Amino acid sequence: MSLDALKSALPAYAKDTKLNLGSVIGTSTLPKQQLWGTVLAVAIACRNEQVLRELEPEAREHLSEEALNAAKAAASIMAMNNIYYRSKHLIGDAEYNNLPARLRMQVIGNPGVDKVDFELWSLAVSAITGCGVCLESHEKTLRKSDLPRETIHEALRIAAVVHATAVTLDAERVLAGV
Repeated sequence: MSLDALKSALPAYAKDTKLNLGSVIGTSTLPKQQLWGTVLAVAIACRNEQVLRELEPEAREHLSEEALNAAKAAASIMAMNNIYYRSKHLIGDAEYNNLPARLRMQVIGNPGVDKVDFELWSLAVSAITGCGVCLESHEKTLRKSDLPRETIHEALRIAAVVHATAVTLDAERVLAGV
C-alpha cells in the first residue's frame, strides 16, 4: 500500500496526474508532519476509498498518533465548516453573517498539533471542497503566522494532485462497472 500503488493504478491517459502525484509528494519541501498531514486530510476529503487506503498507511509512518488524529479532525471539521460557510456566502445575503453558527468547532482552537499545521491542513481540505470563505480565512491566518506563500502553495499542489488521482480512479471504477 503506497503512493507507488496509486501511481500504478492510474490509466495511461492520466500520465500527467501520475507524474505530478509522484513529484509533488515525493519531492515536497514541507516538513514531514505538514506534508503527510496534508496528504491524509485531503485523501479523506476526496472520499475515494482506494486513495485513502493507499495513502493512510504511508501517512501513519510519518505522523505521530496526535498528528494523525489532527489531520483526520481537520478533514472532519472542514467537511462541516466548508458547507456551512460556503452556503452562507453563496446565498449572498449579508444578514446571515449576523447569525451565530452555533456549531461546535473546538478542535480548531486545540487541535493537538501545531496550530499552523492544522490551519494548513484545513486550507488544503477547503481547496478540495471549494469553500472560498474558508480558503481566504485559513490563508490569512497562515500568513499572519509568517508561513510563506510557497508553503501554502505546496499544500494546494498536494490537494490538486491527490484530488485528480481520486477523480480519475473513481471514473475508472464506474466505467469498469465496479
